[in-house]
Amino acid sequence: MYSLLILFFASLLGIAFMIERKLLMLQNGKLPYDGKDSFLETPYEEWKELAIRNVKKHGYTGLVAMIRYYVISANYLKNKYEQAKTKVKSLSKKNLSVEEKIEVNGFLKMITEYKQKIRDIKDRVKEEENL
Repeated sequence: MYSLLILFFASLLGIAFMIERKLLMLQNGKLPYDGKDSFLETPYEEWKELAIRNVKKHGYTGLVAMIRYYVISANYLKNKYEQAKTKVKSLSKKNLSVEEKIEVNGFLKMITEYKQKIRDIKDRVKEEENL
């Protein structure tokens, strides 16, 4: 909405500038008035050259700005990615260190030893039955 209003007032100022320029030329006698509405006509070649020059200048400026924003945003995203990666690594290291610090419960350790002994006894029994 605001952009349309800005464009409208910019074009309105441009039209007013063109009309004022023609009227000033008419007052100074540089522009002969032949009775037609000649003050609304503009010199086509001058405006064409001016428009091309301005489009090139602003096009280059816009291109440089776009490349600059691309590089800045790519660098920003790269830094954030590295920070996130280091955070994930530090969290995984913390989790591993917590698991290493946890000692196996004595009761569970004793039960696993008994289970291993029972497996060994079962294996011996199967070997004797097979002979």
